[in-house]
Amino acid sequence: MKTDVEELSPTRVKLSIEVPFEELQSSLDKAYREIARQVRVPGFRPGRVPPRIIDQRFGRGLVLEQTVNDALPELYGKALQEGDVVALGQPELEITKLDDGKELSFTAEVDIRPKFELPDLEGMPVTVENAEVSPDDVEEYLAGLRERFASLKGVDRPAQSGDFVSIDLSASVDGQSVEDAQASGLSYEIGTGSLLDGLDEALEGVTAGESREFAAELPGGAHSGEQAEVTVTVHSVKVKDLPELDDEFAQAASEFDTVGELRADTRTQLEAARRLQQASQARERALDALLDKIDIPLPEKVVAAEAEHRREAMVEQLEQLGSSLDEYLQSAGRTPAEFEADLERDAQRAVKTGFVLDQLAQQEKLGVDAREMTEFVTEQARRMRVDPDVLARQLADTGQLGSVASEVLRGKALDVIAQRARVTDEAGQEVDLQPPAGQDEAGQDEAGQDEADQEAVGQAAAAADQDQDQDQDQDQDAEAAARAGQ
Repeated sequence: MKTDVEELSPTRVKLSIEVPFEELQSSLDKAYREIARQVRVPGFRPGRVPPRIIDQRFGRGLVLEQTVNDALPELYGKALQEGDVVALGQPELEITKLDDGKELSFTAEVDIRPKFELPDLEGMPVTVENAEVSPDDVEEYLAGLRERFASLKGVDRPAQSGDFVSIDLSASVDGQSVEDAQASGLSYEIGTGSLLDGLDEALEGVTAGESREFAAELPGGAHSGEQAEVTVTVHSVKVKDLPELDDEFAQAASEFDTVGELRADTRTQLEAARRLQQASQARERALDALLDKIDIPLPEKVVAAEAEHRREAMVEQLEQLGSSLDEYLQSAGRTPAEFEADLERDAQRAVKTGFVLDQLAQQEKLGVDAREMTEFVTEQARRMRVDPDVLARQLADTGQLGSVASEVLRGKALDVIAQRARVTDEAGQEVDLQPPAGQDEAGQDEAGQDEADQEAVGQAAAAADQDQDQDQDQDQDAEAAARAGQ
């Protein structure tokens, strides 16, 4: 077999492949066997029809077509190896010559990874937010904690913004009561604007036992978008009663005996959270800084596929929320053109990021072991609230284990970028990206609790990986054969 590689662009090549006919013999024999099993010829048992009878009855062309479809995937794979080409996506195949008994020639156009050099990562400047926690930050957190422990108490006065009221609502259109616009015993905070337009204004100054009417557009139901006459009746007016910030509150809201201990622990926890936030920012901003230093040509079809994937994911998520893309764009005040432009930009960045991280991982000789795969799948399962073993099997059945390994590997490459950068905060102080004291121990404890889950995931992933390895070539063969037959 002979392979010539022509560079069509920095991200696309054309392979021209010439194959002597004798290299098709195994596929030719296979084609005769399969056709013999499928056809019915008087005087011959199924599967026993001789090749010459098949040629006479059904034509040599049918056999050659099936031969080529069977041989192309393997031949294409060999051509990639001979040409030292790392392909992206599916190729465009074209049979250029089929001389029975002599030669098969075909071409394959396919996208490839662009070639580029990574700059020196050592000392690349990156700035993150300060981790310092001020007394105001501590008090703000404690104020939120008091809010969570607040209770409501009734007041004997007209309602005002910020009060909580218990109300009944009823609406009518053209004098007819709207069945799906009736509610009773609703608890509502005046001023939030979360129910009906005009409700907050109608409730201002109302006392318990009073009713008021106002006009509003119904947001849903059979009369959605229509103007309705709405009656609101107030049953009670209550205000939020915040507990005092004292030792008694500290004992009720935490494991501490005094408010001083609670305040000190709050500062410690906020500082730890800020340091974790700094580490996350360092990764993101170090990656941004590196991407800004590199100009990479991007394969148009790969970017288009990424953009389409993101669009489909967005539409699916909106549908799950009972909305649509048009409704989302309208509420966000964005035009379809703006949305598409943002989608294209995000897709370009995602593809570029993948190229950079993959090349860095290869350059640094990074790898992914079973433990890292297991930990990743277990963490994803926890976030999704599903059984880790089930998720591992689903990933295998849908052919996503390779994507999981790639994601883990890219995460490790991203860590390398952040670790080699010179990270400082806004005050100019160097930032230590190591986990806060005690974080590792906590992680080990949590990992110990998940040991059984991780073992199950590892077994499932290993079994699935074997299945995937066995099926991968068959899947590629089927896809390439289908394309060749088009």
